[in-house]
Amino acid sequence: MSLFHSKIEGVPQFVSYFAPVYLALQHFGGQAKARQVYDYIAEHCGLSAGDLAQANKNGRPTFENRAAWARFYLTKAGWMYAPKRGVWALTELGKQATEFTDTQAVAVFKSVTTQFKGHEEEVVAPEDDVQPDDTQYWFVGATWGNGESDQIPRFLKEGIWQNGYEEKFSKQVRSMKPGDLIAIKASFVRKHRLPFDTKGQSVSGMKIKAVGTVTRNHGDGRTVDVAWEALGEVREWYFYTYRSTITRARVEDEELARRLVTFTFQAAQQDYSFFMAQPYWRDRFGSEGEVVSVATPEVDESEELEEMEQVPLVTTYGVADIVIEGGFTPEQELASMLKRWVEKKNLILQGPPGTGKSWLARRLAKALIGQKNVSDEQLRVVQFHPALSYEDFVRGYRPGGDGRLTLIDGIFLQVVEAARAQPDLEHVLIIEEINRGNPAQVLGEMLTLIESSKRSRAEAMELTYSKTRGEKVYVPENLYLIGTMNVADRSLALVDLALRRRFAFVNLEPTMNSAWEQWCSSKGIDLAETRRIKTLMEALNQEVAEDRTLGPQFQVGHSYITPHELVTDAQAWFADVVQSEIGPLLHEYWFDAPERADEAIRRLLKRA
Repeated sequence: MSLFHSKIEGVPQFVSYFAPVYLALQHFGGQAKARQVYDYIAEHCGLSAGDLAQANKNGRPTFENRAAWARFYLTKAGWMYAPKRGVWALTELGKQATEFTDTQAVAVFKSVTTQFKGHEEEVVAPEDDVQPDDTQYWFVGATWGNGESDQIPRFLKEGIWQNGYEEKFSKQVRSMKPGDLIAIKASFVRKHRLPFDTKGQSVSGMKIKAVGTVTRNHGDGRTVDVAWEALGEVREWYFYTYRSTITRARVEDEELARRLVTFTFQAAQQDYSFFMAQPYWRDRFGSEGEVVSVATPEVDESEELEEMEQVPLVTTYGVADIVIEGGFTPEQELASMLKRWVEKKNLILQGPPGTGKSWLARRLAKALIGQKNVSDEQLRVVQFHPALSYEDFVRGYRPGGDGRLTLIDGIFLQVVEAARAQPDLEHVLIIEEINRGNPAQVLGEMLTLIESSKRSRAEAMELTYSKTRGEKVYVPENLYLIGTMNVADRSLALVDLALRRRFAFVNLEPTMNSAWEQWCSSKGIDLAETRRIKTLMEALNQEVAEDRTLGPQFQVGHSYITPHELVTDAQAWFADVVQSEIGPLLHEYWFDAPERADEAIRRLLKRA
């Protein structure tokens, strides 16, 4: 009888496909693409042309849907896993078997449905109508109240996992679905007695304390039911770690995440040499993957620098803090900038000189990351200039210590590697004066890869200079770019349209509003003098904006007249600013009419 019409007594029809899926993978050496498995079944299992033509209501071939459900159950039973998107593979357990009988198929089916007892309808979809979703892999914390309350015993007893926050992380929790795998982890940093040599540097790690399968989502953004599995002992994982309370391992994009999933849910050993050979850790530890021991070391808790199961305690930072620190843009506008940046991934602040572009770029970066004190690893700054090249910024050959040319990654690929190594942390690269170089030439292939819609491994490209044959690079989703652009610089050409399409642009203008007045007052300038300065500067900027040889982009920004320290003599302070900063700028503007610049300076210096 054709497989299409066969059915094992007492179980759904797709259980009959367990053995064919298993045999197909055995035929291909233990791993194959889904398409190869379907083709194998179509050729070797007696399916007629009529069988192959039958489709479900979604237009998917019925036999393919049954095979996909077979893969779903075999994965839950530990026989199969997905090394990457679209690829099916046998686990070590699956490879050990030599055959797959109907009795074994029934046993596998029943063992998996037992995990979902009480929620079978959520995992056994209506026959031939639904394609099972790809499994998601979640790593979660289980400590509430700044590390004071360990919830693991309660979670295991009640068969649940809960988010300890009312609103935070609710979107991620709601996206969990039955069949997803989940692990409770605790993050830590360790420096001594490691199973590899870090040259005295500390390394991040995670303790895997429990694993299970999601059986039901309550839909409240806080609670999911979980069929927990008992672990014989806590297992420790190093290098590629998650510190946030909840993180989904992006196995579809990242080989590092796939290795973590295999370690966590399939009890594989971690290959320390592989991780130490990755650019981020190789450069950090000055190592080529030297492993001093494969045994798990005994560690005194006093040697651990920190251990946490929630987001590390930090001083948070947001748009309100930007205003407090001297930003004169309203909170609502700042929030809009931040929202647009998150959506687009790339943002440029443009405006006349003195409008606080660099100042705001750094603070928007901290607001996006959400921390006041950001590590140099998460926030890096570079300036474009005419001499900067692709070889400097992305990758190129440079002289090494031995006198030979060596292929070296520039700051951009260094930031990319750091973001890949810390996937649950936002990383920001600030590019000062982005139009002062040649962005298209400096960015090269990155001009395509930084686009928000191309932030995945599926869009990876080969670079001009490759370190290995077939090497491809992509920009991760947690890397954000923000540039500054002085629109008054005559020496700069128009920005490439391709660059403009990949960045969101925000225009900054001279801002002398009530917030600016309050700031000046806090620095010792009385309101009358503040408003006199404001009137003078607004008159000057109107003159500049109406000049046909200049225009609005040449207005003088508020940064010139914003005091940073306490002012004891406001008129003297303003006169110094005019003579040493604004005056030379005006002479540059009206270089062919110095008398006009002198007259503008005289008006500014005129006493009230």
